[in-house]
Amino acid sequence: MIRIKYDDKITRYFLLATLIWGVIGMSAGLYAALELANWKFNLGLKYINFGRLRPFHTNAVIFAFGGNGIFCGVYYSIQRLLKTRLFNDTLSWIHFIGWQAIILTGGIGFLLGITQGKEYAELEWSWDVAVAIIWVIFAINFFGTIARRREKHLYVAIWFYMGTVITIAVLHIVNGLAIPVSLTKSYPLFAGVQDALVEWWYGHNAVGFFLTTPFLGMMYYFMPKAADRPVYSYRLSVMHFWALVFLYIWAGPHHLHYTALPDWCQNLGMVFSVMLLAPSWGGMINGLLTLRGAWHKLRTEPVLKFYAASITFYGMSTFEGPLMAIKSVNALSHYTDWTIGHVHSGAIGWVGLLIFGMVYWLVPRLWRTPLHSQSLANTHFWLAMVGILFYLVSMWIAGITEGLLWKQFTPEGVLAYPNFVEIVTKLKPFYWMRAVGGGMYLSGLFILVYNVFRTISAAPKPVDEEAEVPETFQSNGAMVHYWHAVLEGRPFALAILTAIVISIGGIVEIVPTFLIESNVPTITAVKPYTPLELEGRDIYVREGCYNCHSQMVRPFRDEVARYGDYSKPGEFVYDHPFQWGSKRTGPDLHRVGGKYNNLWHLRHLDDPRLTSPGSIMPSYRFLLDEKLDLGLLPEKIKVMRKLGVPYSDEQTQNCVALARAQAKSIGDDLAKEGATGMEDKEVVALISYLQRLGTDIKWRDKLSASEPGASPAAPAPSAAVAAATIADSKGGAQ
Repeated sequence: MIRIKYDDKITRYFLLATLIWGVIGMSAGLYAALELANWKFNLGLKYINFGRLRPFHTNAVIFAFGGNGIFCGVYYSIQRLLKTRLFNDTLSWIHFIGWQAIILTGGIGFLLGITQGKEYAELEWSWDVAVAIIWVIFAINFFGTIARRREKHLYVAIWFYMGTVITIAVLHIVNGLAIPVSLTKSYPLFAGVQDALVEWWYGHNAVGFFLTTPFLGMMYYFMPKAADRPVYSYRLSVMHFWALVFLYIWAGPHHLHYTALPDWCQNLGMVFSVMLLAPSWGGMINGLLTLRGAWHKLRTEPVLKFYAASITFYGMSTFEGPLMAIKSVNALSHYTDWTIGHVHSGAIGWVGLLIFGMVYWLVPRLWRTPLHSQSLANTHFWLAMVGILFYLVSMWIAGITEGLLWKQFTPEGVLAYPNFVEIVTKLKPFYWMRAVGGGMYLSGLFILVYNVFRTISAAPKPVDEEAEVPETFQSNGAMVHYWHAVLEGRPFALAILTAIVISIGGIVEIVPTFLIESNVPTITAVKPYTPLELEGRDIYVREGCYNCHSQMVRPFRDEVARYGDYSKPGEFVYDHPFQWGSKRTGPDLHRVGGKYNNLWHLRHLDDPRLTSPGSIMPSYRFLLDEKLDLGLLPEKIKVMRKLGVPYSDEQTQNCVALARAQAKSIGDDLAKEGATGMEDKEVVALISYLQRLGTDIKWRDKLSASEPGASPAAPAPSAAVAAATIADSKGGAQ
């Protein structure tokens, strides 16, 4: 036997970072909720407008709070499970400092408008590179620690950690492929339908392999420790792991039901999403039954309360996810607040409560002193639980309400609520209810921070734990009769097999959309954006408009009646990135081009209440004051040409002059209406983009030509429109 000292200092730092970022990220989330409840909370400040604050909140909660929680739990547990110190202390500290620097600078960047405009992947290319480097450092440290282990067979928690390390690397690299324009601006390699598929292959699996598998690993380690009970079933944990890592990777397309994504891909996503229920609930059952014999402790032990509630929320959200992936249910739920509620049942229910339980268990051990107050910990638990319920119930009611009202027709066959804002105003009480729930949850977090601070203040100088461990491999003989023990003793074979399993679904779904031309037929009428429209689109992306508006009219009677002809795959071939959105707090914009005049858009951006009484949209008055900067436009056009967008030499060489000319034309039109001096302001570029949306296929002309008296509010897409669209569609490279 030899004596080693574990590296607990790095764990302590990751734990403290988890708490700090939890306060920052959830405070931002509460403020964003208030901005939706009352638009005046935006304060007229561009840096905290909802469109910029929302990605700051999501990234701070997922990658800062959740990420630091993962690294804290992984670094603490693998040393004990493998009976060795972490591979390299220097790598551990580079990992810690690098991760905090990325989150801090990236978050500031979001508030400054530096974003790729892709949900959960908003970081620009330079930050993406930094994330990849830090993740590789983490992987080296992780696998290096496994290589020097003194326990031959890998415990179940490490399988899930390994799945996380491998899969997140693959997802991040593929979805982050882009061509830079400058240090803070790039365009993704993929466009339109392909970009949407790759993004939600990444987005859903970031949930699966960043917010699920590592926390399942932590569940399998920390909960048995807290309950002083072994994991209920080894066989069930094996089935849980392999079924989860194989099935999860296929489920991304369920975020794109009834969109321009090919039906075969949507159906695959639905089928595998429903299948995910089995391994997910297998893991939940394994976790809850691990508490057998320890139920009596739930009355007094706050750690076990947090774990039991966390696993229950895991079961609930993994039932709700497959349910919402069924196309008939998704037709109601998608683009509504129901989705927001579902996401938060996983994020603050499953992930948040598990992290809180882990912190309460770790702090006395890392600082070698009793927790300051068990009573405060119990108070935190009940605040968090009641807060979550307020949040979820409000979002469930709001989501189902808006989904049903969107689809409601009068007996005469016209929309009961043709004005989108009529529905939004009915949801305000639920938005206030959400803010109350979020405030309660955040109050519980402040109690945790206070409890930890008082505990640490009373503790002696922390020292790293020492342990006696064997000099050579030790084999757990109790497991050798299971076939999986063969893999557990060969970690790198296990890693390679895991990489193969997680790659299958992505390859089957993504590759055909690139290689089979009929998946995204080209529409000859669709042309690239003009230089000014491209600049306006970048402003749209910068301001995070996709957080509230979709650009995807689905083939439903109510959507065609409200917005216009349904969206076609070929209309998005020049969209880098795609902007289909995932939540409608405002109406869909794909057919907004030509619907209103330029002055309407100017007034709407200046003060949305002037054109849409009751709107909760913030003011974008600063766009009327900010000078339009076209300095990067030539480089943007060059990058677009590299991406296959067919800009002519004349457009490339004279892009700035062309943009100025189009801006002057719009400015002159506004001046006739009394709005002078706008031709060199950012608002003109944004107006040009909005006026372009959905106009390429001339759907209004086709409707009126094929159906006399028809209008954009026709109840369903006409056969003539569909036929004309097919006639316009030709095979060929995008």
